[in-house]
Amino acid sequence: MRIRLDRTLCDGFGICAKHAPDYFSLDDWGYASLIGDGTVPEKDRDAVMRALLDCPVHAIIYMGEHRPEDAQKDAAAIQEAPEPDPNTDDSEAISGFVR
Repeated sequence: MRIRLDRTLCDGFGICAKHAPDYFSLDDWGYASLIGDGTVPEKDRDAVMRALLDCPVHAIIYMGEHRPEDAQKDAAAIQEAPEPDPNTDDSEAISGFVR
């Protein structure tokens, strides 16, 4: 799982540091900082999700599940189909109107 902290939204309630102290620290004024790069292993997922859900200003953002490198390579190999080439040889617009 990956998370991000938007420090501009943080109001310094400190709930995140209470629930997941290994991932959130508080500065001298009580505002949160993210510890690490936002990657959360499965064993800590519940504590971090509790911090995310309890944040009153929604400053913690869920970025999705972390994929292993092999899955990322497989996803990169998948390509989208090319866009169809509209036939405009007969002076007709794409939407069907005649010029």
